[in-house]
Amino acid sequence: MVKSVSEQIFRLGRSREQRSRRIHGTGVVARQVMHKQCTSNAQAWASLKNQHPIQAGLIEMLLNSSDTSNSAGLVGMWTIQTLRSILGVTIGLVVGLVSLNAAEPIPQGKWKAVEIDTIQIGYGLQIADVNGDAKPDIVLADKNTVQWYENPSWKKHIIARDLTKRDNVCVTARDIDGDGRCEIAVGGQWNYAETQKDGAVFYLIPPSDRTQLWTPVELHHEPSVHRMHWIRTRDDQYRLAVKPLRGRGTVNGVGSGLRLLEYLPSKDPMTPWEYKVVNDSLHLSHNFHPVNWDDDREEEMIIASKEGVWYLDRQQDSWESRQLTSQFAGEIRDGRLPGGRRFIVAIEPMHGSTAAVYLEPDQQDERWELCKVLSESLKDGHALAVADYLGVGSDQIVVGWRAMNDPGVPGIKLFTPLNETGTQWRDSQLSAEKVAVEDIKAGDLNGDGKVDVIAAARQTKNLVIFFNQSEPPSK
Repeated sequence: MVKSVSEQIFRLGRSREQRSRRIHGTGVVARQVMHKQCTSNAQAWASLKNQHPIQAGLIEMLLNSSDTSNSAGLVGMWTIQTLRSILGVTIGLVVGLVSLNAAEPIPQGKWKAVEIDTIQIGYGLQIADVNGDAKPDIVLADKNTVQWYENPSWKKHIIARDLTKRDNVCVTARDIDGDGRCEIAVGGQWNYAETQKDGAVFYLIPPSDRTQLWTPVELHHEPSVHRMHWIRTRDDQYRLAVKPLRGRGTVNGVGSGLRLLEYLPSKDPMTPWEYKVVNDSLHLSHNFHPVNWDDDREEEMIIASKEGVWYLDRQQDSWESRQLTSQFAGEIRDGRLPGGRRFIVAIEPMHGSTAAVYLEPDQQDERWELCKVLSESLKDGHALAVADYLGVGSDQIVVGWRAMNDPGVPGIKLFTPLNETGTQWRDSQLSAEKVAVEDIKAGDLNGDGKVDVIAAARQTKNLVIFFNQSEPPSK
């Protein structure tokens, strides 16, 4: 890290095009990081200024300059050799200062795996308070049942059976009326290749005893229903967003676009729900995710598809779409790097082998920049969960793969960013052949302030909590 920072100062004097790229990219970040590290050690910095005032003044001028074009011009006036002779020992002193003030190492994750049930498939997971006791429960859409697991005993309560002839495929659970208990919707009649008729959407009405069977209300559906979320509106109301995998009548992603719908819950949930089309331009969309990237309470969505990752933002009565990436993506989540820059992480393509991180651009209408390929060896990548598992103030990425369509060893890994630019990452294994991930969710399940991971697995037929036992970072 130190070497790369000091090299940035010397290399700013290259060609105008190179200077521009560095000033507006890595060079700016390097100078900011170096200035922060040097000047935060006040005693050492004061000593440097007393002993080498000219060199220290030059470094301050270079590193403090708010006019990056002027600082680039200043550096460009001298050759690399001239700068080296002027700065001389100062660079060595700066290196020492950086070392003195180096950040504490990012802690390693430590996990305890606890299997809480044997399941059939485990298509969809959610974490939500079902019974209103202020503890997060686990909600699962399994092959033919929908059930929740009561925190902390993890006792299973089946609330729906055999809603359709074919499998359930997704579930969403969230408190949408503010009573402290979640509302649940389910997608079913899953048929991977069929695009004309199969699919189903149900809202489940809870009884007074939420451990008993709930009453299903069937809603309108598109063929190939695959994922769903409750999405918050500007006035703290909620809509049910439901996304198919494929467009009606399509074959291998060729044909009409899939219709992502939003449903307006009826005051009487037994009566028909109004719905409208959010977007109908994309194909082969495996997953999507609610986000809130602006300054209001209303949520937006990011969606992975054959056409890449897209951002969907409600504008009054319609939705605006903006393309973020162009690579075929199957899974999508967002997070923050150390230093606060927003990123998205995608598994590419659908059921793919690659996990890739993209950085938010400076201009809203620009495509997001590929920052880091975390892995190209996933076997049937199928799930992502992003959170601050290590308690360091920025996010890490959990990636799960199931090794079903692409046979091999399944697994779950944690990827941790080690710098503010997202170019350096560390990976560590949570699980391998014991958990073949179908879905993953993250949340603090035992109230210790640490984010845990829950994984549902198809081939290994288990539901496993990975309790986070990581040591907090040093202060």
